[in-house]
Amino acid sequence: MIPYGKHYIDEEDIAAVVEVLRSGHLTQGPMVGKLESAICEYVGSKYAVAVSSCTAGLHLCCIAAGVGEGDSIVTSPITFVSSANCATYCGASVNFADIDSSTINIDPEGIRLALAQAGNVKAVMPVHLCGQACDMPGIQSVINGSDVMVIEDAAHALGSVYDCGKKVGSCVYSDMTVFSLHPVKSIAAGEGGVITTNSHDLYKKLLRLRSHGINKEDDEFEDLESAYNAGRVNPWYYEMQELGFHYRITDFQCALAHSQLHKLDSFVAKRRHLALRYDELFTNIDRVAPAQIGDRNKSANHIYPVVIDFENFGRSRSEVMYKLRELGIITQVHYIPVTSHPYYRSKGFATSDYPNAAAYYNKALTLPLYFALTEEQQDYVVSSLVAALN
Repeated sequence: MIPYGKHYIDEEDIAAVVEVLRSGHLTQGPMVGKLESAICEYVGSKYAVAVSSCTAGLHLCCIAAGVGEGDSIVTSPITFVSSANCATYCGASVNFADIDSSTINIDPEGIRLALAQAGNVKAVMPVHLCGQACDMPGIQSVINGSDVMVIEDAAHALGSVYDCGKKVGSCVYSDMTVFSLHPVKSIAAGEGGVITTNSHDLYKKLLRLRSHGINKEDDEFEDLESAYNAGRVNPWYYEMQELGFHYRITDFQCALAHSQLHKLDSFVAKRRHLALRYDELFTNIDRVAPAQIGDRNKSANHIYPVVIDFENFGRSRSEVMYKLRELGIITQVHYIPVTSHPYYRSKGFATSDYPNAAAYYNKALTLPLYFALTEEQQDYVVSSLVAALN
């Protein structure tokens, strides 16, 4: 079977994990900080905080941004549910802004409308779908002068670059950025995520929130009588100063991600080559087109969706996907709009209120794209898709 996405592990990765397993440090050891430093160096941020998942990272970012009861965030309806759920975890409400049809990313003008209509927006969460960076200067101009924080959902975008030349994760347009280390993403840790920021205050808060809300780094103790004896800190002492979570990541996961990070540029280069090649292959195929228009050389090209006029072909998307499966090809749809899920429909959302998102979803199909995919397999995917449609 040719899957829609797949991780790539080599002997170097395996050796890195084995080394940690033999080191005696399975968790809360030196590899966590080593990965965080390497991510900072790669993306150009001041600080990084590795966590158990991208979802955990988005949740902590919302808390660090002060999102709570009575507040709201704005994000895209075309994303995985985590982007919206992280605000719901905080007791806040979610508002959605429609996408730009050419990029499938959140439209800055839609954010402007959402900010005007919604009450007490604390954060905007642009999602860099497929690895293509959102129009961050446009988003920045929309929220300019307000106290609204920007949290980038960059689950797809480790290795992506903004038009200005800076890497996604440098936080030149945002307060915090969150990456995913899930196996089908740019690099794998099994599960995991990384938050980047340039704010020392946010960094310290994120460190505490990651580990139960317990004081970290240079946080001062509040109960001095219990903390000190004869002018020295009691060696067992620590304080939980706020409510936090157990969102830590293990050292052996970080060892795998750190080893993979050395290969990230080659991973991204291969994905870009394949994405450009798909673009070329589809130029002469009617009624099937790349879903995103943009600079492939700036995108991490995490996934490759196409838009297909299934009705015009007289085939349902389900029929086509099952036919491709019979031919040994797994496809997917990214994503069911968040507003279409029963939980969010019960809150009054309707995907029809976001016409660009609805139109994209009705025609979307994600084709296989990953580092080990060969050109021969890619040719087979395209020819099989044409056969399934006809």
